[in-house]
Amino acid sequence: MRRAFLPPLLALALTGCSFLGQDTPCTRADGESAVSLVWRPSDFGGRDAATIRLCVNDACKERTSGDPADPFMSVSVRLADDIGATTVPVRLLVDFADGRPPLAQDSTARLKEQHPNGSACPPTVRTATYRVDPDKGLTSPKGLSLQ
Repeated sequence: MRRAFLPPLLALALTGCSFLGQDTPCTRADGESAVSLVWRPSDFGGRDAATIRLCVNDACKERTSGDPADPFMSVSVRLADDIGATTVPVRLLVDFADGRPPLAQDSTARLKEQHPNGSACPPTVRTATYRVDPDKGLTSPKGLSLQ
């Protein structure tokens, strides 16, 4: 008789509460809400040929375009953990070292909701990513090929 209860008890002990649907196992991956820019330094010419500034709401970050030998560079502006918004205002400013007129562009970033640990687990983050082109300004990051 004892043997009949042993397999179900063993299965319950090995699976824990999630077996009964009371607890969803979550990983501990972290994430941050942010708007990010990526670019190929070689698109801008020589080393540090431009300064790229990204502003989201009132927060700004900037970085030089980098070394053309690097495959890509990026800059991100972190958003509040509880952003909750689906769109945020974005401003791009590119100052060229060679004296060309600056490139300025205002846009609205559509944030994508993401769940790095699954939809039933925290955190919930909202992100948007753009590519910076020295002639076109903000474009889709899908065109960024790391060949």
